[in-house]
Amino acid sequence: MSTAPAPPGPDPRRWLALVAVALSVLVISFDMTILNVALPTLASQLQATTGQQQWIVDSYTVVFAAAMLPAGLIGDRFGRRRTLTVGLALFGLASAVGMLADSPGTLIAARAAMGLAGALVMPMSMAVIPGLFPAGEQRRATAVLGASLAAGAPLGPLIGGFLLQHFWWGAVFAINVPLTVVGITACVLLLPETRNPAAPRFDLPGTALAAGGLAALTFGIIEGPDRGWADPLVTGMLGGSLAALAVLVLRSRRQRDPMLDLQLLADPAFRWSTVAATLVSLVLFGAFFVLPLYFQSVLGADALGTGLRLMPMMLGLMVAAKLSDRLVARTGPRLVITLGLALLAAALLLGSRTDASDGYGPAAVWLVLLGLGMGLSLITAQASALLTLPPARAGVGAGLLQTMRQVGGAIGVAVFGSLLAGAYRGALDTTALPAGTAHRAEQSVVAADAVAAATGNPALTASAHTAYVHGMTVVLLVSGVIAALSAVLVALRMPAAEPRPAGEPAGEPVGQGAGGPGGPGGPGGAGPGGPGGAGSSAGSTAVPATDHR
Repeated sequence: MSTAPAPPGPDPRRWLALVAVALSVLVISFDMTILNVALPTLASQLQATTGQQQWIVDSYTVVFAAAMLPAGLIGDRFGRRRTLTVGLALFGLASAVGMLADSPGTLIAARAAMGLAGALVMPMSMAVIPGLFPAGEQRRATAVLGASLAAGAPLGPLIGGFLLQHFWWGAVFAINVPLTVVGITACVLLLPETRNPAAPRFDLPGTALAAGGLAALTFGIIEGPDRGWADPLVTGMLGGSLAALAVLVLRSRRQRDPMLDLQLLADPAFRWSTVAATLVSLVLFGAFFVLPLYFQSVLGADALGTGLRLMPMMLGLMVAAKLSDRLVARTGPRLVITLGLALLAAALLLGSRTDASDGYGPAAVWLVLLGLGMGLSLITAQASALLTLPPARAGVGAGLLQTMRQVGGAIGVAVFGSLLAGAYRGALDTTALPAGTAHRAEQSVVAADAVAAATGNPALTASAHTAYVHGMTVVLLVSGVIAALSAVLVALRMPAAEPRPAGEPAGEPVGQGAGGPGGPGGPGGAGPGGPGGAGSSAGSTAVPATDHR
């Protein structure tokens, strides 16, 4: 009697492949914040207006959020490795265009293309995990990706400041080109191709509703503080977004395999992990929004100095990345996410005690706590959400998770931007200034410093710095309270048990089809996860690379 061949073990190159994917995520992540320190230089070199400066940043966010859901569906259907490499290639090409831009319009278009590329990369980087790692290693692998994603926020200003200090402004885009080449090469050589052959055909009406609704929502949230929430364009965008998303929800509930799979939210572990990740993103934008300008305008740091001053956050993040997996194994994700949110609240509330006369020392202390809380909450929440996804819906589920995070971040920008502007204007003393000069000084602390320098008015400089610190502390206080309430919410509602992987690897590597070793009809019935894993679930077996059913 013949003995069945042993099921294939885990790919020995899987951790090397994860490094390639983590690099891809890191590039996308730090590009979200790298312009925080480069924008003044860009505005000067390209003669960009205030509105154009805003859209140099926001065009990336709007397209990124709008394209995330359809990108997840594309990856599930046409291949996750293929979608990931196409996204990286587009990101590198768009970065090259941005590097050579000679006008604000060209740069805005390049940033929009980078947002589209980021939407292709981000959910696919998470969706390839089940095809690479057995169930016992998936949380650790997902935590590595989560740490890479979180690390991008403080690294962006540091990298941007270094490049601006030593090279021309286009270097903040040029750095992406070799990094994407490395990522593409590694993904092609190391990643197996996985897809869900039962994924639905590309849903053009659903894609239009999702992209249009999310783009209009993000646009309205971003523009609301500047134009006013009663502005016809803002109300029209927000109303149109709600209508489009409502139609999308109704349409999705009637479809068997929709792009917006609301059934995923029926799982309490996925639902509350996603809510937690979204709340963390919303809260963190409070700190990320106010700190760079505080370091530059109030403390007098340059672009590189600002990035260096954010490094204590990286220290806390590195500690959290090291501890999160062990803590989850001992206590479960709910307690770890709650602890992370509580640390975020403590850090932000400490920051809200900042005085205009304080130096950098107090900020360095609470930034370590901020990084620790961010790591414990965000890394754990993302890993827990992704572990619950059915393998065949890995791309769509990761897209939903990242879409929620982006919308949360956009809401954070709008809310905290409005708070900062209102508190700053209310505290600024412009009684001795002419009306026109006072209006310019009220626009921002940078504008007030410029007015003070031009008019020789040191009292205005002192008032502007005091007013900005007041606005910053209001933002940090509100974000700290939101973090504390979020910790209570997660502690009360999130399931305590560690989520188990919802299925087996999301498609076998191409070439191990059904009936072969490890396929559902083959001996042993184990997928790429090797011993301890089961055969591929229905709808997630591998298909030849040319099969686009």
